[in-house]
Amino acid sequence: MIELLQHKYALSRQGAVDMIKACISVTLTNMALMLPAGVLYCLINDMLNDNLTKDRIPFYVAGIIVVLVLIAFTNFIQYNATFLTTYRESGVRRTTIAEKLRKLPLSYFGKKNIADLTTNIMGDCAMIETASSHWIPELIGATISVSLVGISLFFAFDWRMVIASFWVIPVAFMIVITCSGAEKRAARKNAAVKLAFTDGVQECLESIRDLRANNAEDRYMEELEGKIKNVEKMALFTELKMAVYVNSAAIILKIGIGTTAVAGGILFANGEITLLTFFMFLMLVSRLYAPMEITLQNFAAIIATGVQCERLDEVLSHEVQTGMDDVRYDGYDIVFDHVGFKYSDDTEVLSDVSFTAKQGEVTALIGPSGGGKTTISRLAARFWDVDEGRITLGGVDISKVDPETLLANYSIVFQDVTLFNNSVMENIRIGKSGATDEEVMEAARLANCDEFVSLLPDGYNTNIGENGSELSGGERQRISIARAFLKDAPVVLLDEATASLDAENETAIQEALSRLIKNKTVLIIAHRMRTIAKADNIVVLKDGIIAEKGSPDYLSSYDSIYSRMTKQQLLSQNWRM
Repeated sequence: MIELLQHKYALSRQGAVDMIKACISVTLTNMALMLPAGVLYCLINDMLNDNLTKDRIPFYVAGIIVVLVLIAFTNFIQYNATFLTTYRESGVRRTTIAEKLRKLPLSYFGKKNIADLTTNIMGDCAMIETASSHWIPELIGATISVSLVGISLFFAFDWRMVIASFWVIPVAFMIVITCSGAEKRAARKNAAVKLAFTDGVQECLESIRDLRANNAEDRYMEELEGKIKNVEKMALFTELKMAVYVNSAAIILKIGIGTTAVAGGILFANGEITLLTFFMFLMLVSRLYAPMEITLQNFAAIIATGVQCERLDEVLSHEVQTGMDDVRYDGYDIVFDHVGFKYSDDTEVLSDVSFTAKQGEVTALIGPSGGGKTTISRLAARFWDVDEGRITLGGVDISKVDPETLLANYSIVFQDVTLFNNSVMENIRIGKSGATDEEVMEAARLANCDEFVSLLPDGYNTNIGENGSELSGGERQRISIARAFLKDAPVVLLDEATASLDAENETAIQEALSRLIKNKTVLIIAHRMRTIAKADNIVVLKDGIIAEKGSPDYLSSYDSIYSRMTKQQLLSQNWRM
């Protein structure tokens, strides 16, 4: 039961246990709320039979007090069991999802966009929070308590009156159940159009500069308005579909009042039930059906929430990369041994790739765009797992090593730099948690950051804005390189690390790199041939295979792809308007 609830509603084990407790507490509260009807029945029975003596009055006063205390106590338990535990579980769920996302392979993020993942963490969690605190416990608690009351009345009173009063409840539920498939399909479409709208808003905010530069704001806003209208239409359609079934079920419940009155009238006329019994069943259905209408609405909402639960469970159940935590490496050579790799759509990216990036040397990856250079760097850090062959670091198969343990050996500088809305100092300190200010500034000097940091209002304590919006592209890249220097890992991966730097700064960075690579394994991706002119080994990739490899001198000695790329770049540098 606990495991079923975990997968069904994307709960932790404690969350599943708490949900069971919440359902029990709602059941107890519902039963307590029915006690006044029992006290009232006994009181009227005594009044009709002239048994309401002075000695009985204290009994009813005490009964009323006890009932009120029980109602207050069960409501207190219900509040703690439904709301407080649900909010705690909601926090656990969000933390669990974030922790899960941290451990997922990058191939997973290639299938998802940021808007989708944001919706997972915020929107889906909020919807399940509402379901867990309001809908699910109320539904299960109402179902159990009504069933217990029905069974009790069946044996304590006339069974025909029980059937006349309760037959509408299962019929009403069956009507709502029949819409479950259609409701889920509508909920999926609703989620899809909301995601498209969220994605559109996010895309608009991220690309507003380009939209304005190309006078495309009006056209884009028209498309975004269309997405908003799709959300409105889909929401109305979903609500209408749910309303048809829920209102039909509510009408069936109202019929129960009529069948109770007709059956009770006939049985009373025939002398088969007392007036008090007839009155009690009429009072019961008048109190029972109104809450059941709300329960039916909750039931329909729970069906729709299944889509959010499936989306979250898909994240939580996704396979993570695992491996050893305690690893001993024999040096830090990176060896690609007949590696093959495909993306999820079966597009072949690499085929039979074999080379060695030796410790203490610079290995450069070059070649036409789309040849697989960036993929190789990602595979070397186990951002993805290979489909064929294997990759080793210091003789250890990296697929057997825990990703976080493995990445402790890597300093990586991506082509697309990610900075945080914080100071220059803290953005560099990400490279090494707990690093002193002196260590951070030394890494910054090696990355040639001093020149622009000294011009900032507060120096290293200057806030650089969201994703470094206050800095130029070259300045942002130098901060990213400073992180790699600060981490001082035995393996350095550089993906177009100097692409945004001018010739002067590029030369300075190359000089700093030459000091850092001693006894390190350096794998660099570059399009500028001057960047890798002093590399020890060059691997030329074309269409996912190694077309050439060797030293710069060797590849320059004949009509190679490398030599042709070098000549073409020299020609482009001499081009004039």
